Amino acid sequence: MGKTIVPMSKGELAVLTVICAAFVACSAAPAAQPSPTRAPTGLPSATASPSSAPATATASSGIKYVAIGASDTVGVGASDPAKGSWPALVAARLPAGSPPYTNLGVAGSLTLQAVSQQLPGAIAQRPNVITVWLAVNDLNATIEPASFGESLRQIVDGLVQKTGATIFVGNVPDLRAVPVYAGADKARLLAGIQAYNDAIATIAARNPDRVKVVDLFTGSAALVSSGTVSQDGFHPSDEGYQLIADRFASAMRANGVPLRA
Repeated sequence: MGKTIVPMSKGELAVLTVICAAFVACSAAPAAQPSPTRAPTGLPSATASPSSAPATATASSGIKYVAIGASDTVGVGASDPAKGSWPALVAARLPAGSPPYTNLGVAGSLTLQAVSQQLPGAIAQRPNVITVWLAVNDLNATIEPASFGESLRQIVDGLVQKTGATIFVGNVPDLRAVPVYAGADKARLLAGIQAYNDAIATIAARNPDRVKVVDLFTGSAALVSSGTVSQDGFHPSDEGYQLIADRFASAMRANGVPLRA
């Protein structure tokens, strides 16, 4: 958690400036929300506060699934974000009788912003399965791993304390082959990714029965190949979103979530 990222050169900062500008543009436009439902913005009332005990995800009771994240969660880069984002592809595998899932993702979101913009709505939904994938925007903005980790801890602790859900947190893939990072120092980029992933692992280890890391780093070459990155050179393509959904779905099944094949 105490690791720092070495300051980048002017050339590397120029690359990341372009990336961040793209995120701002995504944030300014209304994001297509894959979910037919939207979460209330307030916290649950005291009379209806969720249990802090883990919820049992069963096919008979259905799965109440909520996704927290940024542009990848929204589905930027997919030919049809409403159906092609990775959370939508996961939701398509929920058992029969499950309520519509809720996608709270905000394109361009930093983890600190998600604390106020997405966490309350997720709690209010009273889910029993939650996915969280936030990190890359923070990495691009050169936010220190400790600061990123503190924001993520607030989200994860809030979900653990105020819901009964099992929480699946995605880590950062090896981004070095992604076209938009062609001008970045690959050693510095890898060091940043590893520091962020260490922070994610440390946070998950605090509540191992409730919080599961979805490993997107190990064997991530397929996730960042030319065929799985969209034309913007950064976001996943339809094929990339399918691979990410497969990673999350595999982790969910391994932890008792009865997804359909």
